[in-house]
Amino acid sequence: MNIRNWKNPIVWLIMLVFSGCVEPYFPEVKETTSSFLVVNGFLNANAPTTIQLLRTQNLNDTGTPPAETNATVIVESENGERFGLHETGGGTYMHPNLQLRQDTKYKLYIRTRSGSEYASDYVEVKSSPTIGDVRWKAEDGEVKIFVNSHDPNNKTQYYKWEYEQTWQFRPAFHSVLIYDKGEVRFREPSDAPISVCWKSENSTRVEIGSSVKLSEDRISDYRLLSIPYNSEKVSMKYSILVKQYALTRDAYEYQEMLKKNTENIGTLFDPLPSQLTSNIRSLSNPSETVIGYLSATTMETKRIFIDSRDLPRDWRLYFPTCEIDTVMIASGEVHERFTGGYLLPVDEIYGTGPGPIGYTYGTRACVDCTVQGSNVKPAYWE
Repeated sequence: MNIRNWKNPIVWLIMLVFSGCVEPYFPEVKETTSSFLVVNGFLNANAPTTIQLLRTQNLNDTGTPPAETNATVIVESENGERFGLHETGGGTYMHPNLQLRQDTKYKLYIRTRSGSEYASDYVEVKSSPTIGDVRWKAEDGEVKIFVNSHDPNNKTQYYKWEYEQTWQFRPAFHSVLIYDKGEVRFREPSDAPISVCWKSENSTRVEIGSSVKLSEDRISDYRLLSIPYNSEKVSMKYSILVKQYALTRDAYEYQEMLKKNTENIGTLFDPLPSQLTSNIRSLSNPSETVIGYLSATTMETKRIFIDSRDLPRDWRLYFPTCEIDTVMIASGEVHERFTGGYLLPVDEIYGTGPGPIGYTYGTRACVDCTVQGSNVKPAYWE
């Protein structure tokens, strides 16, 4: 092949297409002994405040990041007021209700059990407007959930959302029997329910929006998430609690960079990771890196429910699939089957006589919903 104009970009493209397969390159990850402090959370001006302290770990490490336990965590105002947070476990520190004033700035002070000290800049308290609406729409095989908000005073402009999902679900088999004290009997109201449960899950993605470039301080139909039609979440009844916060411009820019770094990495066309600029610093070692950004804001919430009966009728909703088996009483294997609790009886099998001749059964995961969720109905459940 005679390439006469090798500087032509079209020529380079042709060479790339016909160059064959490219072997993957796995760069060597440099291990480091550094363990940076991660401060996760914000100062909630009108509800419980939770601050989580963790330590970074190497990419090759498995398991959850180590928690910074037995630390002293204090919120301090410009006029000297101090509020201590108590540890609840796992590096999480909490105050039930700070009641922060919006005409005062606050900072976070941290002293670890090793004696290292950290402090944030003083931050202003932002007030979040109420959530205008949380709505859902069923289309393209998904349940899409949107949030709308509006600040008539045009003082917010930067928004952040988090959410908590809760859904009701059933196991594959509804059991009317229980193996108790060596015998199979019918379930009674006093027995723990195992046929209807609830499961919850918190948001993990960074969800932010800005109205700076708009003519009014309004967020319209920001899509929080989409749920596939065949997800267990919408198989019965689903609820989402949306939490809204107002951010300062600096806090929004930090969250925006965090969103890019955590979601847009993976191809040559994605932006490279950027250094996050924290407003929390080490007082013991000014050159030490601290990860996190402290904000102070009020929180507004709104909850909605979605009933599976309101979804399109042609959707084939999720239903758990399990195998069911049988055991005959005459075999003498009933006790052997159900001792240990891995297998649970489901229903009776009848022949021509008046009494049962055997039982159907399944694995605990297919019969007992408490394996994956809680049988305690949430207080807010409709």
